[in-house]
Order: sequence, then C-alpha cells, then structure tokens
Amino acid sequence: MKTLIISITVSLCSILFQKLEAQENRPSEEKRIEFFQEKKEEIIKEEKALLKYKVERINERLEKDLITAWEASTLKDEAAEMHAKNIENRIAILENETALNNRKDNFQGYIALGENGKILDIRVNEERERLYDKRTTTDLVLAVGFNNALEEGQSLNDSDFKLAGSRFFEIGWAWKTRVFEKSNWLRFRYGVSFQFNGLKPVDNQIFEQDGDETYLSEFNYDLKKSKFRMDNLVVPVHFEFGPSTKNEYEDRIRYSTVGKLKIGLGGYAGFNIGERQKLKYKVDGDKVKEKLKNDYNTNDLVYGLSAYLGWGGATLYGKYDLNPIFKDPNRELHNFSLGLRFDVD
Repeated sequence: MKTLIISITVSLCSILFQKLEAQENRPSEEKRIEFFQEKKEEIIKEEKALLKYKVERINERLEKDLITAWEASTLKDEAAEMHAKNIENRIAILENETALNNRKDNFQGYIALGENGKILDIRVNEERERLYDKRTTTDLVLAVGFNNALEEGQSLNDSDFKLAGSRFFEIGWAWKTRVFEKSNWLRFRYGVSFQFNGLKPVDNQIFEQDGDETYLSEFNYDLKKSKFRMDNLVVPVHFEFGPSTKNEYEDRIRYSTVGKLKIGLGGYAGFNIGERQKLKYKVDGDKVKEKLKNDYNTNDLVYGLSAYLGWGGATLYGKYDLNPIFKDPNRELHNFSLGLRFDVD
C-alpha cells in the first residue's frame, strides 16, 4: 500500500511541476502588416530615387545642348512612366509573396517531391488545429477551511469537535474540458487530490481503539493539543457552470473565466490512505508529544458530494462525506468541510 501511495504521489508531483505548453513563433497579424508597409515604402523610395537620378542626367544633357527641350521632356515622361510601372509591379510581387507566406504558415506539414517534381506525398500535422481551439486546460487546486463531523440529527452546537480548531487542507491537479465545441458555459472538471481532514475533540478527549470499537474518552492529563487527522486520495468530478470571455487571436481561440461567476456541482471518490493522532501535554512539568498511528476502524473507501461558488480564482467551497468515518458498530459520524478553494492556472 505504501509503494502504491508513493508511486501515485510521485506521479502527481510530476504532473504539477511539468506543465508543458506548446510554444508558437509565428508573427502576429500586426507585425505582418507593419513589415508589408515597410517593404512597400522601401520600393517607392528606391524607384523615386532612380527616377530622380535619371531626370538629373537628362537635365545635364539638355544643358550641354546634347538633346532638345522636346527630347528632354519626352525622356522624362518615359522614365516617370517606367518607374511608376516598376512600383506597381514590385508591390504586386510583394503582395503575392506575403499571401504565399501566410498560406505556408497556415500549413503545418510537408510535401514530398520526386526527381521530376511530381508530388509523392503530403502530410498534415493536425496539432495546429488543436492549438487553435484548445478545449482542455489544467489548474492547480488548493483549498483550505474549517472541518467537523456530526451524527444524523446532531447540531454544530453539540459537536464533539472544536469549530475553529478543526481544519482541512486539499491540494490537487484538475483538468477542465469544454463540453460544447463552440460554447464555454458548461465545463467538465476532473482530477486527483489529496485531502487532509483534521478534527480536534473538545473536553480534553482523545480517540481510543478497543477491538472493533473506536470512541472518544477523557485523557488522564491536561491536553494542550489533541488532533485526529485523516488523509485521503480522491478523484473529484464536477460540472462547472458560468459565463466566460471569448478571446480570439490570429492563431488560437481561448476562453477565460477570470472575474466571472462560476458554480461547480459534483463529488469525489477515493481511498483513505492514513490516519494519525497527535497529542501534546505535560507530565510532572515535562512536555510530552505523541504521534499515534493506527487504523482506528476507519472506512477505507471515501466518497461524497462537493460544490463551489464564486468569482475568478477564489470560490466558496464545501464538501460532505457520504461514507461514515468509522465502520460498524461505531458512531455514524460524517465528515464535512467549508472553506475557500483556489484554482491556479
């Protein structure tokens, strides 16, 4: 069991710290337009400079009486017409080259040619289409808040555990997939999480195990700390509702829920991977710290309901274990938590 837990932990950490994103180096549409305008201006500037040079040479010949005024005027008109056509033709070539390069950038693959120039094979890489419309994203999930446990019909005022002292913490990795192809109002979230649920008994009590029975009993010394913790490995699944912003770029479409209301409804299922009890007290003035590990007759399977509601990355988060903490014939206590959840892109 320990080997399995270590293996799962290593795999989860690997996912957490090796999030790979495809990097694209294609220029933006704004840069393409800017480049085209610069080249166009260069062409006009070059042709005007050449025309100016020719006109100056014609004027020199006129001043030396090598040609008549009428011949000079005709030569100038011919030169102006020629360079005007040069500008027109060179800009047309530039426009065609730009259109060709754009088509090449949009084609992700290669063409294989034979010796005679005949096309032998064409292969298209479909990765570009996936990058253009990314339906699945990933998030680091963190949650923290208050924890407690009650029997059916029991109120928080009568709880055997401290309200402020009992806490929970959750860390995991979640995938979010857009359900509909061209809409992001409904998302399917799923992942892997570690849950750490802590309970601090009231009235100087600790958990004791006697065979199949686990119960709270008063400790012989004044406790400075008494904490019972259950560690779970679960697979959370939620349907997430809410609006989003559609961002369209030249090479991709992305949906963002930053600053938007979102509601998540679902649940989780997994395994109890460990429980322990920490005690701090004094005996004859000496400080004593104990860490007691046992199974405490807890249920191995963990499953429950969970939901979250809020804006942006932080949401109000609650979860409730449908399974009792302890096996029969013990008290049917159900763990529940309420706190804040953070989805970190």
